[in-house]
Amino acid sequence: MENKPQSPESASLVLNGKDYSMPVLKGSMGPDVVDIRKLYGQADVFTFDPGFTSTASCESGLTFIDGDKGVLLHRGYPIDQLAEKSNFLEVCHLLLHGELPTAAEYAAFERNITYHTMLHAQFDRFFEGFRRDAHPMAVMVGTVGALSAFYHDSLDIHDPQQRMISAIRLIAKMPTIAARAFKYSAGQPFVYPRNDLGYAENFLRMCFAVPAEDYEVNPVLARAMDRIFILHADHEQNASTSTVRLAGSSGANPFACIAAGIACLWGPSHGGANEEALNMLKEIGTPERIPEFVAGVKDRKYRLMGFGHRVYKNYDPRAKVMQTTCHEVLEAVGDPNDPLLQVARELERVALNDPYFIERKLYPNIDFYSGITLSAMGFPTTMFTVLFALARTVGWVAQWKEMMEDPGQKIGRPRQLYTGPVERNFVPIDKRG
Repeated sequence: MENKPQSPESASLVLNGKDYSMPVLKGSMGPDVVDIRKLYGQADVFTFDPGFTSTASCESGLTFIDGDKGVLLHRGYPIDQLAEKSNFLEVCHLLLHGELPTAAEYAAFERNITYHTMLHAQFDRFFEGFRRDAHPMAVMVGTVGALSAFYHDSLDIHDPQQRMISAIRLIAKMPTIAARAFKYSAGQPFVYPRNDLGYAENFLRMCFAVPAEDYEVNPVLARAMDRIFILHADHEQNASTSTVRLAGSSGANPFACIAAGIACLWGPSHGGANEEALNMLKEIGTPERIPEFVAGVKDRKYRLMGFGHRVYKNYDPRAKVMQTTCHEVLEAVGDPNDPLLQVARELERVALNDPYFIERKLYPNIDFYSGITLSAMGFPTTMFTVLFALARTVGWVAQWKEMMEDPGQKIGRPRQLYTGPVERNFVPIDKRG
């Protein structure tokens, strides 16, 4: 059950000889939060927190992270349990509705998603406007934003039913759009979704099937894809989720908000980290070069990608599931003699045993394993962030929906510490020396 934040105590701030009292809010889990909403009005001061790393920007009951303990919960359920025992559409229902579905609820939800996977026939013309060598993420930003031009019947953000229709459409159509972005960049014809296939199976078929022959989805790859979607479904108030919420706070339609989230995710410090990790393994090249690389990392000559995490100061709980998934995929389709795989396994072994990595808690994170896995499944590095966006859509939509249902929601308006020139008078151009 979700608990509303309580305020049984207060914090005091002494400023210029005056004492200001601020409520301390307690959530159901996690650190207490000092409520500073009235501080500016009372004391005429702002707080300073670049990156908002110590600021709770909203109240949410979706996802909880304890970085020190390596905990990630969705609506209270540990991520490893969801990844091992559930499936992606069940997790979508959980995030959107707050509870795991009954058998009847799941059947209805799955059918609703399945029958919304098609795109409007005119929509395919959008892809033809992009260059063939356009980055798939550029295609995603443009096409997802364009959905609002096609679905006018679900743009009323104040109507709960229309909000849910938009949520269903985004979750259902994102695999179709992502697969089309992939096919377009490869110069291959689009493959339409099939209603007799599951969510992950459908996506893999739309990516890898060709009209010339039938495509049988490998069940190991389908299960791996489904797990990857679950592991990326939501991750609290990260950069792209905060972007979605900030865009949504202005009253923008959900398709525009998700397009904004995709644009933010494109950054290499956020969604592009698995691509960077894979590039690092390619640069190392062979296991023999790992001692040299590790020494270079310690001397700060080389950047270490795919290790450690900004939030998790312990092992990333998603990485454990991703590690298992990675090994399953590589066993099913990978070449055990692949130099990239050998480099990854040796670097993983060294990192888990080297005091330098252990002391700094530089454990392999989800990006370390997901890049190798997706590459083995046949995806080029340009598609890695697209897959991330596909999976994270449900988290973005659930966060947006939660924000729209919050009676205390306000338009986002951060403040600043101004360090520019003080007020001065304009000087005509002929008098400026």
